[in-house]
Amino acid sequence: MVYQRLKNVQNYLFPGSCELCRRRVDAGQDFCSDCKRSLPAHGFGCRICAAPLWDDAAEATRSHREWVCGRCQKHPPAFTSVIAAFTYQEPISNLILDLKYHRKLYLARVLGSLMADTVATTISTPPDIILPIPLHRTRLRTRGYNQAYELAKPLARQFGLTVDPRRLQRLRKTPSQTDLPRRQRLKNVRGAFAVSGNVVGMRIALVDDVMTTGHTANAAADALLKAGARSVEVWLVARA
Repeated sequence: MVYQRLKNVQNYLFPGSCELCRRRVDAGQDFCSDCKRSLPAHGFGCRICAAPLWDDAAEATRSHREWVCGRCQKHPPAFTSVIAAFTYQEPISNLILDLKYHRKLYLARVLGSLMADTVATTISTPPDIILPIPLHRTRLRTRGYNQAYELAKPLARQFGLTVDPRRLQRLRKTPSQTDLPRRQRLKNVRGAFAVSGNVVGMRIALVDDVMTTGHTANAAADALLKAGARSVEVWLVARA
């Protein structure tokens, strides 16, 4: 009660500003109404990997739940589904880069809250645990934080779940996936993950910032399933 009163006073004395245009916004809001409408919400796509499939929104509305992309049909991934709040376009891409490389950690709360809004309207049953895609220890030491773990925290609070940054580990320091061709990305992450705690029978949500080809999430999900997990789904800020 006292904390909430203090919070209300703080919001009154120090109103927030939009993360994009810096216009004043109401307490508890991160974006003005115009900027929030400009965010590139993820549309319709493959029901497994969320890769976009349609340009025609009307056709997508009628049939999107039934469609699976050619790559998932030919090579079904280890994860069961992907939930992405946005497509990887400006201004979301800029916010992700600021979080990931410019140490703007407060953006994890902003983006994580937006993810939670999307997840809440998509899932019917929450998973048993949330696991962030891990960084290798040397990269974690250099960067100082794992953006996936920071994004997972507001999601865990929203759904009342545990987030464990240690149960899934990255064994090898792999090169950045960003500039690699698709085939090299697959080779890059093969065998890169290991499970260090109990996941037997668990329904797991893997959290990451961006998915491009899905090879990293697939390798992580494969390690979890081999360790006894019941199922793995992936929650993202953005799908490329």
